[in-house]
Amino acid sequence: MGSFQIEGGHRLKGKITPQGAKNEALQILCAVLLTEETVTISNIPNIIDINKLIELLHKMGVSVAQLEKGKYAFTANNVNLNFLESQQYKTDAKQLRGSVMLLGPMLSKFGKGSIPRPGGDKIGRRRLDTHFEAFKLLGANFIFNREDYFYTVTADQLHGRDILLEEASVTGTANVVMAAVLARGTTTIYNAACEPYLQQLCKMLNRMGAKISGIGSNLLTIEGVTNLSGTEHRILPDMVEIGSWIGLAAMTKSEITIQNVSWDDLGQIPNVFSKLGIQLERIGDNIFIPSHEDGYEIESYIDGSILTVADAPWPGFTPDLLSIVLVVATQARGSVLIHQKMFESRLFFVDKLIDMGAKIILCDPHRATVIGHDFRSQLKATVMTSPDIRAGISLLIAALSAKGTSTIHNIEQIDRGYENIDDRLKAIGANIYRLKT
Repeated sequence: MGSFQIEGGHRLKGKITPQGAKNEALQILCAVLLTEETVTISNIPNIIDINKLIELLHKMGVSVAQLEKGKYAFTANNVNLNFLESQQYKTDAKQLRGSVMLLGPMLSKFGKGSIPRPGGDKIGRRRLDTHFEAFKLLGANFIFNREDYFYTVTADQLHGRDILLEEASVTGTANVVMAAVLARGTTTIYNAACEPYLQQLCKMLNRMGAKISGIGSNLLTIEGVTNLSGTEHRILPDMVEIGSWIGLAAMTKSEITIQNVSWDDLGQIPNVFSKLGIQLERIGDNIFIPSHEDGYEIESYIDGSILTVADAPWPGFTPDLLSIVLVVATQARGSVLIHQKMFESRLFFVDKLIDMGAKIILCDPHRATVIGHDFRSQLKATVMTSPDIRAGISLLIAALSAKGTSTIHNIEQIDRGYENIDDRLKAIGANIYRLKT
């Protein structure tokens, strides 16, 4: 297990470019199974979760060729369905949450899909009912082996249906879209997720020959086609990483330029950080954050009540950035209520911040009130363990702003979502060192 040693309290300066979006890449990579022709994908982040999925596709029989850094060609013309029954597949697939999105394309293209109960962050319950209920409506048979938690769906032919999703699940919507593109007839998906990464998937599938309309709305209409062709696709920059760098700049009073952010796909992110008092300047497609010499002040509502930052389906604020907002608020002027609606275990990392001197009241598993220090009291260094990707990067930001030297263990969690983060932070002046144990 590796660790980071971080000497905090230093100001950073320079330019940083966000990696390709992890959550988009997981969807796009699964979609290569829908065609026997070559699909070329660029701006793929070099992170643990994505590399595991690429390796899993290779073991399934997909031809994988790395053309250059971050750019791969995938050809799924020799997929071995027998591998799905192997212990190797069950071991590999359960190590990442994104493996669930293999089901839709496998069911649609090959008539059968199987996955073990997927892994990922331990941030609370993450039900798969939305996926399987929709598959059954399309005509699939569902089998669940409770002894080894192995899910299987089969169908001789999927048929289009009107589907009302019980929740606007991003992975659920992606899975149903990939199942429906080769189904017979027309499928409508109401209460569909509509975030930019899902829009990217739909646009790519249309370039491959799919017929999807309503992209960007919560009502998708999919006319099934008989086959799809190859295409080229470029992944968007990672909005969660962009939000992480905004938070880092504010907490360390650093002057940072985040390059090539795809502003039009950031939704509420700039607005939420602005409500925390953080200055953001749009320069072309870059975000410039000046050094906040005088700190930053949280807005109140018009009636004077405390600001609440809550997550919501797109175009609401992404839950993946609530941990960052919480950390940033610890040094603001004023107070804020953080309301994490989707996952009941995601705020449990705040005890580490309290140990560092933050003023946080954990109201319940979903809500925390943060009383900012206004930089009058610096966080103090400590030893901590990263519980998941987003909490891990939040603790790293706290450590970079703290007085003294902190150690973060279990940094493999951070590496799952952030590419070469120590080297990239060193390039803008951070004192961070990777310790291998």
